[in-house]
Amino acid sequence: MDVKIESGWKRALAAEFEQPYFKQLTDFVRQEYGSTTCYPPGRLIFNAFDLCPFSEVKVVLIGQDPYHGPGQAMGLCFSVNDGIQFPPSLVNIFKEIQNDLGTPVPSTGNLTRWAKQGVLLLNATLTVRAHQAGSHQGRGWETFTDAAIRVLAEQKEHLVFILWGSYAQRKGSFIDESRHLVLRSAHPSPLSAYKGFFGNHQFSRANAYLQQYGKAPIIW
Repeated sequence: MDVKIESGWKRALAAEFEQPYFKQLTDFVRQEYGSTTCYPPGRLIFNAFDLCPFSEVKVVLIGQDPYHGPGQAMGLCFSVNDGIQFPPSLVNIFKEIQNDLGTPVPSTGNLTRWAKQGVLLLNATLTVRAHQAGSHQGRGWETFTDAAIRVLAEQKEHLVFILWGSYAQRKGSFIDESRHLVLRSAHPSPLSAYKGFFGNHQFSRANAYLQQYGKAPIIW
């Protein structure tokens, strides 16, 4: 199947595109986008991969579902378009960055700037129906994004995997911690941020690890 995705990822994930589950998934997604409102816009479904080429990945941040409100989802986990009000989890992410690094809270919640520095902002499920959280779960996206995480973990060394909350931690449970840095904490959601997300210093820890192995730190 000819999937429009960054060329390095296209090579790395070539076997997935030929699997029966992926054909069923693409049929489902086409039907959903053709019959109801879905997010993100179709051209941005693989935005996380397109903005962060396979060869450039340094940090992997795992989310769960795209935002399901109008104008929010843009194919990068936790990120929203310019001019969109920050969702609560993103507010808390910026608070922790400010506390950890002294960086002022930005004026935009668009995290494209992170992706272009080598942060793969990967949701487990890449599409969703409008106003229906989790509506595209269990259709094959999780298998595809598991494969993306696995190929990174197996083919690269000294990546930083950031796993917030139990869902992301289960999804990254197979990562070899002798080859990569795995950072775990509570999720930045208001329901759990005070149970271990705030004060986790994971942004400075990620940068220290990258610099230890000769990689440029992320400007968070």
